[in-house]
Amino acid sequence: MNSKFLSLNWMDLLKGLLIAIIGAMLTGIYQGIHARTLTFTWTFFQPIILTGLDAAFAYLIKNFLSNSQGEPLRTEK
Repeated sequence: MNSKFLSLNWMDLLKGLLIAIIGAMLTGIYQGIHARTLTFTWTFFQPIILTGLDAAFAYLIKNFLSNSQGEPLRTEK
């Protein structure tokens, strides 16, 4: 079930976490290909973590501002 306008439920949070993981993985793959190396430093992982968090927050904000039918910025019918 989708959450109502201006609310979130547990499924929204779980899906947001999934989006964060996928976003971070794609950023990590891109960074590794672009740099042609994989280093385990904060400089390498910082954009990966921040991109994942940005994706998760964007997803949660989108769901928070959508009604249960997925219409953005509309109250329940």
